Amino acid sequence: MANQKLKKATPTMQKYQQFAKAREPARPILRNLTVAFVVGGLICVLGQAIQDLFVHVFGFSQKDAGNPTVAVLIALTAMATGLGAFDKFARWAGAGTAVPVTGFANSMVSAAMEYRTEGFVLGVAGNMFKLAGSVIVWGVVSAFFIGLIRTLLVIGR
Repeated sequence: MANQKLKKATPTMQKYQQFAKAREPARPILRNLTVAFVVGGLICVLGQAIQDLFVHVFGFSQKDAGNPTVAVLIALTAMATGLGAFDKFARWAGAGTAVPVTGFANSMVSAAMEYRTEGFVLGVAGNMFKLAGSVIVWGVVSAFFIGLIRTLLVIGR
C-alpha cells in the first residue's frame, strides 16, 4: 500500500540516481567490521579488567563485582560523552562502541545534554527518560518471559 503512494521516478530522476550512485564512495565494510569487532572486544576487556580489580583488590566475589563494574563503565562513558570525547571516538570506532552498557550510557547523557536548555525536569529528565523508558520496558518484559520459562521448566521436572 505504501508503494502505491510513491510516484514513479521520472527519466531525469533516474539519470540523477545513476549519476549519484556512480560517484558514491565505496564503503570500507571490512575495515568497519574489523574496527567494530576490535573496539567492542577492547571495551569488554576493559570491563573484565575493572571486574578483576574489584575481585582481587577490593575482595568482592565474582558475582558481587558485576554491579560496580557496570557502574564504573557507565560513569566512564558518561564522563567521556560529557567531555565530547566519546562522540569523536564513536565516529572512528563505529558499531564497536554500541556495547550495551556504553552505548546506553552515551545515549542517556547525549539526550540530557541536548535538552538541558529546556530545564532540568522537563528538558533533561523528561527527554532522557524517553529513551530509558523503552529500555526499561524491554528489560521488564524480557525478564518476565525468562522467569515464566524458568518457572515452567522447574515445574516440569
